[in-house]
Amino acid sequence: MPTQVKNLLKTYNLKATPQRITIYKIMKNLGHASADLVYKEIGDQFPTLTVATVYNVLESFVEVGLIKRRLSSNNKMFFDVNTYEHCHLYCQKTHKFLDFDDTDLMKMVHEYISKKNIENFELSTIDIQLSGYIKN
Repeated sequence: MPTQVKNLLKTYNLKATPQRITIYKIMKNLGHASADLVYKEIGDQFPTLTVATVYNVLESFVEVGLIKRRLSSNNKMFFDVNTYEHCHLYCQKTHKFLDFDDTDLMKMVHEYISKKNIENFELSTIDIQLSGYIKN
């Protein structure tokens, strides 16, 4: 996997540093995470690495389209490693995101919105998030 991650980062014109490789691998494993969560996962691998550096690396991934941002209801920034168009389930208690793939819903929303003439607005993405609570 390290070689695959190195090649992926190079594809996005990002230098494949050990920190970036590790942060991306953690994101790939977690799926959705904040900089704090990624920092906790790094553990002792990079003792001089700060949460701010982790956040900056994640932001550099966002800038090139490698991951996307997700904002939680408590205003904490999360990141999503899955960049394809999909919906999210958001637990308001645990602040966890789960992917919810529903192509019919996405198609229906796209068709509905395409029929509307929203003045002075150009649509770039549709972001559907269902908020509630994960049942035990």
